[in-house]
Amino acid sequence: MTISLIRFRSRPSRQQRRIMGPQSALTDFLASHNISAHQIRLDADARRRAAQEGQGEQNNENNESNDPASAATPTTTPAVSGNPAPAARGRRATAASRNEEEARNKEKNAIEKIKASKKFQKRKRHVDSDDEDDLARALLQSSAPLPGQQENCENCGKRFTVTAYSRNGPKGGLLCSPCSKELDKNDAAARKKKPKRATGGAVGVRRQLQSSILDGTYTLGAKSLMTLCIETLAKNIDLAEDLGDLPSPIIDKIARKLSKLRLLDSRTLSLFLQPTAEEVQIYDGAKLNSDDYIRIFQVVPGLKKLKVRNAIHFKDTVMDYLISRNIELEDLYLHGANLISEARWTEYLQKKGRFLRSLRVYFTDKHFGDSVLALLPRTCPSLNRLKVCHNQEVTGAGVAAIAKIPTLRHLSLDLRNDVHSDVYVDLLGKIGTHLQTLSLTRVRDADNTVLDALHAHCRSLVKLRITESELMTDAGFARLFRGWANPGLEFVDLQKCRQLDSAHPRENPDGIGLCSDGFRALMAHSGRTLRELNVHGCRHIERVAFEDVFNVNNNNNNNVADSGETVYEALAKLEISFCEEITDYVVGSVFRCCPNLRELNVFGCMKVRDVRVPRGKILVGVPNARGMVIEGDDDEVRQ
Repeated sequence: MTISLIRFRSRPSRQQRRIMGPQSALTDFLASHNISAHQIRLDADARRRAAQEGQGEQNNENNESNDPASAATPTTTPAVSGNPAPAARGRRATAASRNEEEARNKEKNAIEKIKASKKFQKRKRHVDSDDEDDLARALLQSSAPLPGQQENCENCGKRFTVTAYSRNGPKGGLLCSPCSKELDKNDAAARKKKPKRATGGAVGVRRQLQSSILDGTYTLGAKSLMTLCIETLAKNIDLAEDLGDLPSPIIDKIARKLSKLRLLDSRTLSLFLQPTAEEVQIYDGAKLNSDDYIRIFQVVPGLKKLKVRNAIHFKDTVMDYLISRNIELEDLYLHGANLISEARWTEYLQKKGRFLRSLRVYFTDKHFGDSVLALLPRTCPSLNRLKVCHNQEVTGAGVAAIAKIPTLRHLSLDLRNDVHSDVYVDLLGKIGTHLQTLSLTRVRDADNTVLDALHAHCRSLVKLRITESELMTDAGFARLFRGWANPGLEFVDLQKCRQLDSAHPRENPDGIGLCSDGFRALMAHSGRTLRELNVHGCRHIERVAFEDVFNVNNNNNNNVADSGETVYEALAKLEISFCEEITDYVVGSVFRCCPNLRELNVFGCMKVRDVRVPRGKILVGVPNARGMVIEGDDDEVRQ
């Protein structure tokens, strides 16, 4: 009997080893059944000590029964060997109760320490006073082993003594000393191999500035308080409920900022709809549906001016609602509303056209054609601005119908069908006298007869745009500007008026496009009044012509004041990209002759290498690693 007891204590059976199992599995089992592992440990220790004491007493009794002296006393031997259990049970019960009392005292002391901790005081606010003991006991069960206690390592499973420096493992357990050192080595290696994260610093700031320059939104110097407020509002637009009584220019800037960030939707649209407003401008309506456009007319009954870009869902249903309401639009600007049928355009012009003073339509595919333009002279008697761009349906017949609108002052056409030059000549002969702005974009078949008609009939032009002509010649441009009775222009765009010959790109024997003589005549006529000039791609303008125009010492055509200052004071933006003869000297001369120039574009000018940029000027497109110079630091250009 004694041998079997000793064997049981020294080597547990297979079933008991299976029950003991891994420490982590047993811990999960106890936690899932809401069993206190600490209490179980205390009870197990108490039972183990009681069993050891009982076993020791039983061994002593067995030794006494085998003693020869005790065998001579037959009255005591049967009593001891026959029924020793009552006395042993009593002693074991006493020891067990004493151990349990010690365990309860330890637990009570631990609970008192927990109640005195800051963690308990914070959680105590959310529970009743009767539940404080339960809360403290729960914190005791969830707390990590205290220093001096035994715990299994989370990594290797080895039993170790917990200290104040024991490290937590990845899964929330504790690690032994060897595993902690190994983990420290791995963390140190990971920190060495981890690449440094780019902070965006100077590179990020430079890219943002260059993006703003190309967008045309960059301004020299610090941002104004109004700009900062608008940017802050755009970042927190979800918190805005109403824009109040802000001025129209401020509301327009907010709308532009939200549209750039793609934040204009059905909810933010309400910020710009005021019942007393007469103007609504939407710069990105891609996220708006047909009901949103109808809501504009419902909330703003006195609407006079409507501008919508990317009006994808401005459909026939919206146009039907507009026709049925008592809304008298004077200015209609629709961009991308290619789902409006030609029948709805016809109905709208017949019923509401008499109020229109400005009509601008972009990207209408084939639903805005010659038949619609033919209605304008009869249905729109007050129309003074017309713009039809990126249209695939309008032909020469539609342009001829425009010539019957005597009230036009601003005309812009960007068609996809070729129109003969005679149609433009007839148009300018009928309405050219009163035109203030004329834009003919991508007129590949227009020739010098159009330029001669401009010279003969136009007397009030302020803005002129003729682009991508392949038949106009330098002699025609020279005849246009020399002796022209029209006052000096403020805006001129003659980009890509040049010869297209892939076999001989630099040879131009016929002088096609804007060349040196035409450029000299242009600057002699309008140089003093020009604010913006675009000769992008006019690669046959020679270097000598640029030096003659932008050279103070050689200018003898009244373009130089007596003090020696240039008269190109109004010029603020100049586009001379892909003009191959531009050099550092020409760029320096431009800066000298244009004191108020803000931006100069020289993309594709490969002879510009190391030019000095004056303070406050912007040079864009330099063919080097810098790409552009923002606010040069030289007080003046020195060559």
